[in-house]
Amino acid sequence: MTTESIITDEMRAAIGVESEPWTLEVDKTSIRMFARAVGYTDPVFYDEEFAKSKGYRSLPAPPHYLGTPVYNPAASDPTFGGPRGRQRFQTPFKRRLNGGTDIEYFDTICAGDVLTATSKITDIQQRQGSIGTMLITTTETVYRRGDQVVAIMRGTGIQY
Repeated sequence: MTTESIITDEMRAAIGVESEPWTLEVDKTSIRMFARAVGYTDPVFYDEEFAKSKGYRSLPAPPHYLGTPVYNPAASDPTFGGPRGRQRFQTPFKRRLNGGTDIEYFDTICAGDVLTATSKITDIQQRQGSIGTMLITTTETVYRRGDQVVAIMRGTGIQY
């Protein structure tokens, strides 16, 4: 049985197109809140003097915390805080799942850092599963502090 492709020319054209940059701030309160929410108890995430005694510039960002997007109601996406229009195409699906996220770190991110991120779709595939037709989208988001890349997040989104 052959399934008709749901991948449109518009979707294919979105692959590799880099988004407009958006800004994320890393502050002490957010680091502490994130660490607490995920159950980290290491004092390095809560006590700045302790963190400095361990060689950090300030409180280090816990794993998977890459800052809080700066929200500007005139220019930001109301859901995610980044620039409006990051969704590059429409799909016939209403349901979405996170298919996995991997973050590669190149430097420590600490309180006081201001990061700039850009994102692009790196792949789009159609698959058949037990729940029916799925659209699998792979993205890559690069986080920079100034000109230095500090992290790259690669993620897979599943729509069905």
